[in-house]
Amino acid sequence: MSEATRLPPEPLPVTLLTGFLGAGKTTLLNTLLQQPDMADTAVLINEFGEIGLDHLLVQHFDDATVLLASGCLCCTIRGDLSEGLEQLLRRMDNGVIPPFRRVVIETTGLADPAPILHVLMMHPYLLMRFRLDGVVTVVDAVNGLGTLDAHPESVRQAAISDRIVLTKTDLVDTPERSANLAALRQRLARLAPGAPVLDAAKGEATPSALLGAGLYDPATKIPDVSRWLADEAVSAAEEAGRAHVHDENRHDERIRAFTVATEAPVSAAAIDMFLELVRGTHGPKLLRLKGIVKLAEDPEHPLVLHGVQHVLHPPSQLAAWPDDDRRTRLVMIVRDVEPAVIRRLFDAFMGLPAIGQPDRVAMTDNPLAPHTLRR
Repeated sequence: MSEATRLPPEPLPVTLLTGFLGAGKTTLLNTLLQQPDMADTAVLINEFGEIGLDHLLVQHFDDATVLLASGCLCCTIRGDLSEGLEQLLRRMDNGVIPPFRRVVIETTGLADPAPILHVLMMHPYLLMRFRLDGVVTVVDAVNGLGTLDAHPESVRQAAISDRIVLTKTDLVDTPERSANLAALRQRLARLAPGAPVLDAAKGEATPSALLGAGLYDPATKIPDVSRWLADEAVSAAEEAGRAHVHDENRHDERIRAFTVATEAPVSAAAIDMFLELVRGTHGPKLLRLKGIVKLAEDPEHPLVLHGVQHVLHPPSQLAAWPDDDRRTRLVMIVRDVEPAVIRRLFDAFMGLPAIGQPDRVAMTDNPLAPHTLRR
């Protein structure tokens, strides 16, 4: 057996398709599966209820489509998700179904995407065979505002998305609905400033626009950190949001997207301890984290980070910096945590002084100060 034959296959990209009840996920999926670019796509569908009606609507890849057992992917069925993915691999590896190049997982409208992502990040075998390409969230243009107000699940779905697809914009036919759609776009921009918003009715939700949301550019296979992090868009949205009057009664007003950046190299021990403390203290509130780190020990090979809540994907190092921006940049999406709290913690690990504060306040407010020094 040759060395090339013994090498593990390249991990297959997985796209998570989510969105609240009635948003139009299955309609979008069926439209995508008609496109030539979606050939060789395996689909896993989760239907909440006793009969998986959505399974009947998937017209392509019957042999490569797995209908997960009744229940919600985010809670009772995580083991079934692992089994479904392993079943697809076994059938492909044994020649039962043709080889597929990607997987799309459609969740129920009630699903919290985070635990589903945990499966892809933590399962030892699936971690070798699959990689998360992106989270696509479908939002109903007509009912989206009310859904965000009434259902915190829809807020989490939008907040951790890499792409957002607006459906039913062709039904926006009155001044009132037009005003609501404009307000919805503004709220989505604050929730997920790094996620492009695509209009399905205008034909913008194409495979090329939705897929390839991961770190590597699908065309060149070269890391595209700026596109993946979208840190400039997040920073601009954070700056614009400073003038925004927050309504704490809204679910989405509790979400913050922000960046932490530094020119200075960061030691491996410092970034490791920082992440451990953030995950240990704010784990459930840390909806998503993406980052690239300039290591003090190896500044020419940046470290790539990706986490969801308390689960961190195994870090990897790039062979070289993909562009001229060699800063450490962390993009975080949190709930019920002020960005200043995370930034003070990061500065403490970096050894940066609290400029402009009296010595006593700087010591007692330092998140790393011994407990006896705190008031």
